[in-house]
Amino acid sequence: MFHNPHTGNLTVLIKVLWIIFFNTLFSHLHLLSPGTGSSILSALQDLPLAFWPCRSKMEKHLQVISVLQWVISFLALGAACTLLLIYMFCTDCWLIAAMYTAWLIFDWNTPKQGGRRSSWVRNWTVWTYFRDYFPIRLIKTHNLLPNRNYIFGYHPHGIFCFGAFCNFGTEATGFSKKFPGIKPSLATLAGNFRLPVLRDYLMSGGICPVNKNSIDYLLSRNGTGNAVVIVVGGAAESLQCAPGVNSVTLKKRKGFVRLALQKGSDLVPVYSFGENDAYKQVIFEEGTYSRAIQKRLQKILGFAPCIFHGCGLFFGNSWGFVPYSKPITTIVGEPITVPKIEDPTEEMVDIYHTMYIKSLQCLFDKYKTRFGLKESDVLYIN
Repeated sequence: MFHNPHTGNLTVLIKVLWIIFFNTLFSHLHLLSPGTGSSILSALQDLPLAFWPCRSKMEKHLQVISVLQWVISFLALGAACTLLLIYMFCTDCWLIAAMYTAWLIFDWNTPKQGGRRSSWVRNWTVWTYFRDYFPIRLIKTHNLLPNRNYIFGYHPHGIFCFGAFCNFGTEATGFSKKFPGIKPSLATLAGNFRLPVLRDYLMSGGICPVNKNSIDYLLSRNGTGNAVVIVVGGAAESLQCAPGVNSVTLKKRKGFVRLALQKGSDLVPVYSFGENDAYKQVIFEEGTYSRAIQKRLQKILGFAPCIFHGCGLFFGNSWGFVPYSKPITTIVGEPITVPKIEDPTEEMVDIYHTMYIKSLQCLFDKYKTRFGLKESDVLYIN
């Protein structure tokens, strides 16, 4: 019987896509038996050489896909699912949309009450490809006691906080093995948890809203061994990030210190070398009309609308949403022991805020030459 080679290639392509999906979802449930082409790479090797000439390129393609799916999910998943839900109400699927909306209302406060962490999702294979794309590393400098709670101050923000997400929203860099008994909760914009599907995606990684109710629950009513990761510089800091820039927005950011005192949670400075190198950004000078628009939109939306670019999907020298493949190394510093004071004075807040700044500065100075910076490079505190 005549065999069409194009049909065979199409079959293999379908097989690859099918295996990528199920490998991501079920690799840690051991539902795929060995020797049946269950590995993503072994499936890709069935393709003609015209598609993937070598194993290293196969891995690189998977790394790009894993990073791009996160970028697109963060930018568009919530909005797309909201529009889809509205559309479904106008179709024969309205009952499904109604049932999901009812569930959404019932489950509305879950993000503020510890969320719905999934160790299975945190250990997805896709996150190892995400990690290896840059690559991203997590370095532990001191032990953390499981009988204490912590507030991690993460610096700098960057555009997408790739280091924060990979290290604290997944197990790709082995957080639970390096800090046994500690559960990290990366805090992000509360608005993300009002969007269908995206909220569940974020919660599965242990990500929580960055608001008082959510953080209060984690540090007061969720036992010990909790580490809330706050990107202190926030949207304002993201407007200043660019390759080679070593500056953080911290001088007037004292709310996280006050919260640490109120809950008796230790402060831990965290710095990611290379976070600002993932994208290039058009930075508008203070006082310009463009910067004024950015700040205005920041107040309205809760995030800064940056004009940025990475590299293209198919050509490295073109512009696109794919971040540059630059190493990101996250250093978790020494914890600062904080007493519990329900109503701390401004003077007390200032004391611990100053201690935190000094600790972050020392952390930066100690490790900067190990990760591509010069001895003369300094960390600017804005």
